[in-house]
Amino acid sequence: MNDHFSPLIHTQIWEEVAEPDNPYAAATCHCRGYDVYGDLVGKVSYIDYLYLLFKGERPTPEISASLEVLAVALANPGPRDASVHAAMAASVGGSTAASALIAALAVGAGSYGGAREVFLALENWEKCGTALKIWCDQLASPPPLTRAEVWPDAEHPAGFDPYAIACAKPVRQTLDRLANILPNGKIAWLKQERIKLEAAAGHPLAMTGVAAAALATLDFSSKEGEMLTLMLRLPGAAAHALEQGKQGFRNFPFFELALENDPGPTRVGAHV
Repeated sequence: MNDHFSPLIHTQIWEEVAEPDNPYAAATCHCRGYDVYGDLVGKVSYIDYLYLLFKGERPTPEISASLEVLAVALANPGPRDASVHAAMAASVGGSTAASALIAALAVGAGSYGGAREVFLALENWEKCGTALKIWCDQLASPPPLTRAEVWPDAEHPAGFDPYAIACAKPVRQTLDRLANILPNGKIAWLKQERIKLEAAAGHPLAMTGVAAAALATLDFSSKEGEMLTLMLRLPGAAAHALEQGKQGFRNFPFFELALENDPGPTRVGAHV
């Protein structure tokens, strides 16, 4: 038996060459064939490096520009977003930085404005392509049932806002900017057919729908798009968590409910 057994890591993403005097320290690190610290650091953007990690090749200028737009659009959903609010609550309660980010990931992973909704919307792109009739039929049908042990069944078409009346301005602005960068892809088709698709869905387009269309245009799979969305949503959660941690619980923004037709206080023991 070999006393110096060395387990192999099977990956096409990463390769390390050890230092001559220390087998546990890397002298060079190659990502998809590129020397990370010799060829990439200081020469490529973070977004370009992410694309290299996910897709195994350098992005074109159009891909790089569109991912930059998407990254900024998704970076901070704002303090009213449930995932950001979860990170804020964790931080103001004294939890660690990791706990705040895990809270944001957990809440932002679902099918109501989260990464799972992007996953489901990307699956629709794989099924429907740019065929309007197939899309309308798909959107008019109830969302398919799933295994409830992992994800609860979706109650609205993926990529559309179940609570809004009209498509929000930031969604339209992001859609316009991406369609200008990628004029021949699925994102441009979405811009052209948005009104018809919203009519078929019974709901206006959401940011998750824009993200899914952009990622579908860039040939991201549903699993790749879900993972990237989880990552891109974290900066805002981190920033708001840090801010609330400094301000303390007395300034924490709890949401208020405004009841319509509020009957007012009821006496104890009174019959309603």
